[in-house]
Amino acid sequence: MLGEYRVTGRRAADISASIERAVSAGELRPGQLLPPMRELATTLGVNANTVAAAYRTLRERGVIETAGRRGSRVRPAPATTGRDHIRVDVPEGVRDVSSGNPDPALLPSLERAFAAAAADADRAPVLYGEDAVDPELARIARAELAADGVPDGPLAVVSGSLDAVERVLAAHLKPGDTVAVEDPGWGRTLDLVPALGLRTVPVGVDDEGPRVDDVRRALASGARALIVTDRAQNPTGAAVSAPRARALRDVLAEHPGTLLIEDDHGHGIVDLPLRPLAGTTRHWAFVRSVAKAYGPDLRLAVLTGDAVTLDRVRGRQRLGPGWVSRLLQRAVVRLWADGAVDARAVAASYGRRRDALIGALARRGITAHGRSGLNVWIPVPDETGAVARLLHAGWAVSPGARFRMSAPPGIRVTVATLGEGGCGEGDVGELADAIASAVGPAPTRSYG
Repeated sequence: MLGEYRVTGRRAADISASIERAVSAGELRPGQLLPPMRELATTLGVNANTVAAAYRTLRERGVIETAGRRGSRVRPAPATTGRDHIRVDVPEGVRDVSSGNPDPALLPSLERAFAAAAADADRAPVLYGEDAVDPELARIARAELAADGVPDGPLAVVSGSLDAVERVLAAHLKPGDTVAVEDPGWGRTLDLVPALGLRTVPVGVDDEGPRVDDVRRALASGARALIVTDRAQNPTGAAVSAPRARALRDVLAEHPGTLLIEDDHGHGIVDLPLRPLAGTTRHWAFVRSVAKAYGPDLRLAVLTGDAVTLDRVRGRQRLGPGWVSRLLQRAVVRLWADGAVDARAVAASYGRRRDALIGALARRGITAHGRSGLNVWIPVPDETGAVARLLHAGWAVSPGARFRMSAPPGIRVTVATLGEGGCGEGDVGELADAIASAVGPAPTRSYG
């Protein structure tokens, strides 16, 4: 059952550590079945309750899953390895359109902003006990959130969108609770939720956002939380439309105890209006990151929400990192004040690249999706084969398995490094030719 690997340990902590080490090292593979608890207890010479405690720890850490009589097995994407192992190594000479990164040419220079922030810090150093949020950052962020229709609420600054999602989930849920997540969706979210000991239930996605019937079923079946990407959804480029937002608010109003988390990581690179759902439920959180527009290494996001949620998040933050560097916050304020990013121009540039690729694929009989953001999602009949054939043709794309639970197969293409197309198509045409050759014309299919 475990092949050559032998679980060791006499205590629950040692047994769970032995299994977790094997998963991390690849000696126990995703999906591999573990021995029944009584059988392993007999092998190790310990009480069955000791093995039960070890398995419970592994479930709570997102390493294994248990399906009743079918036993326990290593999760398809265990928390110890994550989905990063489902990736394509890009050989020299192969064009990489798999990364999900923004175009470096569209990112602002950081030198002046950090120099100004450092000068401010020299004049007035931030010491222990001061406010965790820079007042000017709070003022600008609050005004922009209000302009986009996000309800008023306390503010926190966190280290990126995923940090916010983790903190909000931990503030309200306990191991074993269920979270409704987009499928396809952000791979790191799909890893994070089970790593917190939480269960996931997939919610299908189309071009207008999460599907209403799927959300209704998930909440009716007991999901305690729902995570929604408002715009630039990764990997599909979906953006919540006005009709979809109204329908989702109606569903959420029927389940006011749902914890709603909205991620607007695409702010600054999209030209579609925000359609927030925040405020429909008692507990909600809305996070807006600067990573895509100003640079992934800035690691800063603004978080708002209801008073209880933000109080819990900020309280736990004080016990850990304390605050996100005010030097970093001041640099972001300077970038905002200087107008370092022309959001309309950036959004238009990415839009031309997406439209060029989607149009070129359509002319070759290939259906693709991408209303907003950096990525285009292409349903394919054979994901593994498509990725391999494209790699052979000189293009590295991202396997859809990094982003899927039960959704049909697909591949994700990041358009950030592509030219903007035109009559001659250029490298967009070359990529479209390669994709058409790799996957062949296929009937339109749903991707959620």
